[in-house]
Amino acid sequence: MSRRLLTVLLVVCALAAVTGGSPGVSQQGPSSGAGAHPRADSLLQAGPMVGYGTHREVQLWVQTSRPADVRLRYWSRTTARGDTASPAAIPDPDTATTAVQRTSAEGSHIARFTVSALEPGNTYVYELYLNGQRVERPYPLRFQTQPLWQWRTDPPDITMAIGSCAYINDPTYDRPGNPYGGDERIFRSIAAKNPDLMLWMGDNVYYREVDWATPTMMEARYAHTRRAEALQPLLGHTHNYATWDDHDYGPNNSDRSYRQKDASLRIFKQYWANPNYGRPDVPGVFGKFQWGDVDVFLLDDRYHRSPTGAPRTDDKTMWGEAQRQWLIDALTTSDAPFKLVVNGGQVITPKAQYETGARFPQEQSLLLEALRERQVEGVVFLSGDRHITELLQRRPEGFYPIYEFTNSPLTAGAVTEGKNPNRVDGTLVEQRNFGTLTISGPREDRVLTLRTFDADGGLLWERTIRAQALTVPDDTSEEE
Repeated sequence: MSRRLLTVLLVVCALAAVTGGSPGVSQQGPSSGAGAHPRADSLLQAGPMVGYGTHREVQLWVQTSRPADVRLRYWSRTTARGDTASPAAIPDPDTATTAVQRTSAEGSHIARFTVSALEPGNTYVYELYLNGQRVERPYPLRFQTQPLWQWRTDPPDITMAIGSCAYINDPTYDRPGNPYGGDERIFRSIAAKNPDLMLWMGDNVYYREVDWATPTMMEARYAHTRRAEALQPLLGHTHNYATWDDHDYGPNNSDRSYRQKDASLRIFKQYWANPNYGRPDVPGVFGKFQWGDVDVFLLDDRYHRSPTGAPRTDDKTMWGEAQRQWLIDALTTSDAPFKLVVNGGQVITPKAQYETGARFPQEQSLLLEALRERQVEGVVFLSGDRHITELLQRRPEGFYPIYEFTNSPLTAGAVTEGKNPNRVDGTLVEQRNFGTLTISGPREDRVLTLRTFDADGGLLWERTIRAQALTVPDDTSEEE
């Protein structure tokens, strides 16, 4: 055998040894065809993320670092008795796979899977395959379908996590000095609470000065934030819903005049998996979903917004007339014991500072008066933006107390805050934090428990609100 032939054979053997298997990547699963593939985990940029979920359908989201074939494999861990089987139990007859999706640069290398015909009240485990190879993740991958409790049992207990203002440092393009973002472990603390879903209440991404002029760089900022390592477990096994505020819409305090607002709306829809966005004739990120017996209304306080500093005329608006009327009608129609209205900025405070609803006094009054005139019960507002956390309460005459749970920031910088006569004592938090809402109790006596936690998951405060306390007083008349 010649020396040249021996050298070729040695090279071929070495290549076979390298490509025969990669540590931590299983060779089982769907095949994407012939040909060599890069190591599967190097193809994953962000996710997978669990999006909306209903009784029989969920949506899942994945982003790859370059073109790849993406497929999911999933199965139920819920037995016929209603309990949960061991994650090692994979009954082949009950295992399903999605169709393959090929990611591309034109689609930001994003694959989105709508998985339907599931069974209600089940917990499903799923696996991710890229180019036919299973991608191992160091945390559970699972989603759930909502239980079919209607006409059968009391509604299930529900826990929602909430937060806003998530700043992921990028030193090259950040403001000079001390890093503005920090404590990214907070995302792992949220995931450790095992909430049913996470409500992202705006400023979920911070566009920088180098970003908001062009859609290309806006997408790059979203991708940078989404691939934060500490964020991945929360995305992978919690249902995620989102609205926006100024920093993930455009520049600071941006409004309807922002020239890239249509690109911003497109990018938001690319990176989130809400069940609906706006209406056919009214663009925006606003929408509604139901979880258990709770209705959640996500508002868009940017796309149609008048400049905050504009004169306080009758037509000055945070939401636009069409969105405001949609909200009022949808709240009127809802029979949920708790109707959660989520807005990027504060809504009910009478303090006309920053970008609060009080800067839009006519619209704030229109909304609160509509709730009273239509006798809409069970409304609770949720908001972010302020870089503080507080629970606000207003008591309209002849009506029930209206609460607003403001929760901020997640990883952006916190600030100090002065007095607010509408603040519930003991609820001001001036550090990075997140919140949860737990709805529990029998159908006729549901209770909402609000909690705030520090970045390590330690409890800071807790308050409870009974649905019965958010009902119209019996002596309230049509004329009042």
